[in-house]
Amino acid sequence: MALAKHIDPDELLKTLKHSSASSRGKHTKLGTSHVTPYTTKYASTQEIPKFRMPQDSAPADVVYQLIKDELDLDGRPNLNLASFVSTYMEKEAEQLMVENLAKNLADADEYPTLMAMHSRCVSILANLWGAQKGESAIGTATTGSSEAVHLGGLAMKRRWQEKRRAAGKDASKPNIIMGANAQVALEKFARYFDVEARILPVSEKSHHVLDPEEVRKNVDENTIGVFVIVGSTYTGHYEPVEEISKMLDEYEEASGNDVPIHVDAASAGFVAPFAHVQAGGMKWNFELPRVKSINSSGHKYGLVYPGLGWAVWRDESYLPKDLIFELHYLGGTEQSYTLNFSRPGAQVLVEYFNLIHLGVNGFRQIVENALSNARLLSRVLEATGWYQCVSDIHRQKGHFGYDAGKPPFEGGDSSAEYNPGLPVVAFRLSDAFKKQFPHVKQAAVSNMLRMKQYIIPNYELPPNEGKTEILRVVIRESMAMDLIDRLVSDIASVTETLMESDVLDLAGWQPFSTSVEKQHSSRGVNDGKKGSKPMSEGIHRSVC
Repeated sequence: MALAKHIDPDELLKTLKHSSASSRGKHTKLGTSHVTPYTTKYASTQEIPKFRMPQDSAPADVVYQLIKDELDLDGRPNLNLASFVSTYMEKEAEQLMVENLAKNLADADEYPTLMAMHSRCVSILANLWGAQKGESAIGTATTGSSEAVHLGGLAMKRRWQEKRRAAGKDASKPNIIMGANAQVALEKFARYFDVEARILPVSEKSHHVLDPEEVRKNVDENTIGVFVIVGSTYTGHYEPVEEISKMLDEYEEASGNDVPIHVDAASAGFVAPFAHVQAGGMKWNFELPRVKSINSSGHKYGLVYPGLGWAVWRDESYLPKDLIFELHYLGGTEQSYTLNFSRPGAQVLVEYFNLIHLGVNGFRQIVENALSNARLLSRVLEATGWYQCVSDIHRQKGHFGYDAGKPPFEGGDSSAEYNPGLPVVAFRLSDAFKKQFPHVKQAAVSNMLRMKQYIIPNYELPPNEGKTEILRVVIRESMAMDLIDRLVSDIASVTETLMESDVLDLAGWQPFSTSVEKQHSSRGVNDGKKGSKPMSEGIHRSVC
């Protein structure tokens, strides 16, 4: 066998770039003239600038084409099955967005109709989330659920401080409770706004979400509130808002401490109100007096392109006055409670379009279709015997966990007879598969599917369950039956390839990385154990 020498492509390119100019032809000032975008200086003798601004300008069509070509290296949005974020909007919605891209939501006096539609959206969402008679709901659009969560948490912190100071008590040690399955935005709130994060362990027993008993053990007089997640990003499960609310009622009766709930419904805010499974089922919204605020993402199941979130309070009394700024700017007076000033207004208009265009029945059809497709994918994966689902939306209501010998539950076309949750399929290699093929690592499934252009992440469950890795598929509106058909075929093909491969064959697909980014991602400072350090001492592991 012939010996092969390693070639450093960077050094090779560097050498060739510095070869004699005469061998490539002289570059003149006419180089920016072009017949097509590919006949310019950038395409012929120079790279497009990456880190410094060029001295001279270049034709717009040239720069557009080169940037567009480089973006071809990205994944295809519709095959990004890792993301909850919308990758499809109707033609009319896109047109409405393009026509209003220049409108700034901060310019209330200049765009009064835009602001009126913003107010209508807040009112529609408040009613959708169970606003009660006699209360005046108030809310705002944000750039996403992260900002909305921070606003909800900040309002809880300020109300807690006001109560403590009015009672002559210390207000210097606030804490907030959340599960270890919390999305990173919730942890960011605690770190950025100097609140102790009490991140409670989750387990298979608690269905991988916040356990009310753990909340009971950790709540005290310094607890500003509890972040309760309706729609966990890990497995799609809903946290038991009503059960936690009842437990906090009992705690208040015994201690006198009133602990509010903020519901993070980043995805479920546009799922739970429409799914048949919620009809007459668990309460999670303003129907529960202890729920003071709710956030959701318009750019997830609100069906808007990225850049829109919502924060709504059940009554204006729960939004402390000193957090609201009155702005005398741009010709008018505006009340503002956001973390930034200028914000895109086009997304708000598209949200209003969706709410009016689709109506309750339209949203319900989209949500029910997504849940039905998620149930189908779950059943097919488990039927192979190679995989078992950690998510439970395909199981009979009240039944949780995988049972290898149990036939799949067939409960009808609607979600009414199934467990509530997001249209998410979280799955892993079955115990039987791992026993028979111990050399196959689950990450190889994700890596090989990436070669077919699917983005399906493989990641560990929260720290207390860190030994369990799962693959996750998010079912969005645009995931039609044809795509599920193809996905199932490709998962089966990849799995069979792995089964037929030996350890050496799999070396290129198994997890490994020496990149600086991978070495530092999800690790505490100077710590080799993922997510094991308190937030104050380093990066905390989370998932989006």
